[in-house]
Amino acid sequence: MSWLFKTVDPNAPTFHPVTERYQDSELAGELEPRDLEWLLAGGFAAETQTYYNFLEDGTFLMVQFVHSSIGIGIIRPTVQLTFKMYNPNTKEVIWRSNNVSNFVTPPPGLDKRSCKSDGFSVTYNSNPGTDTPESYTIVCNACDDVQATLTIARPASAPGWKIGKGAKAGHSFYGTDIEKPDAAVFHSFWPRTWISGQIIYKGKAIPAEGPGMYVHALMGMRPDRIAKRWNFCNFQSKEHGGVSAIQMELTTRPEFGRKVDGKDAENGVTVNFGSIVLGGKLVSVTAETIWPDGSASSHKSYLSRALHLDTVHDKDTSYAQPSKLRFEWSAPSLEAGFPGTISAEVEASVGTPKEPEGLVEKVDVLAEIPAMVKSVISYVAGTKPYIYQWYKPATLKVTAPDAILPGASAGLNVEGHLYTEASFIS
Repeated sequence: MSWLFKTVDPNAPTFHPVTERYQDSELAGELEPRDLEWLLAGGFAAETQTYYNFLEDGTFLMVQFVHSSIGIGIIRPTVQLTFKMYNPNTKEVIWRSNNVSNFVTPPPGLDKRSCKSDGFSVTYNSNPGTDTPESYTIVCNACDDVQATLTIARPASAPGWKIGKGAKAGHSFYGTDIEKPDAAVFHSFWPRTWISGQIIYKGKAIPAEGPGMYVHALMGMRPDRIAKRWNFCNFQSKEHGGVSAIQMELTTRPEFGRKVDGKDAENGVTVNFGSIVLGGKLVSVTAETIWPDGSASSHKSYLSRALHLDTVHDKDTSYAQPSKLRFEWSAPSLEAGFPGTISAEVEASVGTPKEPEGLVEKVDVLAEIPAMVKSVISYVAGTKPYIYQWYKPATLKVTAPDAILPGASAGLNVEGHLYTEASFIS
């Protein structure tokens, strides 16, 4: 790491959160074409493009593409296709995760927003001036018994976003020098999408229709070094013309963040960002930083938080599992001519390890990632990371100016579905 080989202020920060580098007016950054392109960063890095959708019959669907490298020249990066469907009525989980070969980006005649391999093709489509100016066409063979042909479209009224504007937007940096960082994390989002298409499972056709969201992410360092905790929230509803509430949160290890007398703080830095879509329109982007001493970020008009409530020790994972989850958002309106504050909250009971509620799966991360990446992480870090995945009906409580959503000034309850992940890395 660079700070080991040069003279620096012993109290210099070694983590630079994206949530702290921009003025309030710059937090909601519109996406540029490069924000959707495969980055294929060198060194130890994992890059994902993930599509989450809630189908009309209540089924949860996730399609994810992962590019992983470990920074050793003679070892080629691995590319993985992960396909997951969960039917809450039958409790059946269809989970397929396969390494693929001959990954190419860009494919001939396309740019790096598209890719293909022996197991799938992902084609970015531009349709300017229409109700859905951008979309992806996905054709994949997740396994011999699972195939899918899907279109993921973004409505014009819900533009994609990242935190900040400019070349470094969307990135949090690690190291003492932000111009020459040791590592970075990056996120960009489509907060509201609509899926259409068909899935073939064991020869049976399953229609795929419903709302969702899309996220492009990069972790430019070993995952156990990037963060010790992650939280992710995805609420979608068809009520009131389309409602979405999404949130991503990471908490760093103690060595990244503010230092006192050259020593690490007891806790890491928590960085959280999210957005609200009401009436099918992106109306707010939220961002907040919680420093190791518990103080909040400089954005006083913004709140963006994920809370674990009533935690219980889970002997299966050795982590403290929440029995309830609460996600909170508050930020100024992005709607021109309609000032005011947009606030939302959703709370979900997820039960205990013995009596779970809405649990899709407890994912043993090392069992799912490529073998070479697994061997490096487990050998160097000695970690046993797990991801808890929950999916269930939920109620989003929204407050907003009536001009944005009629009746919302007094508070509205929006019924929908909530998918959440709580990741424990170290």
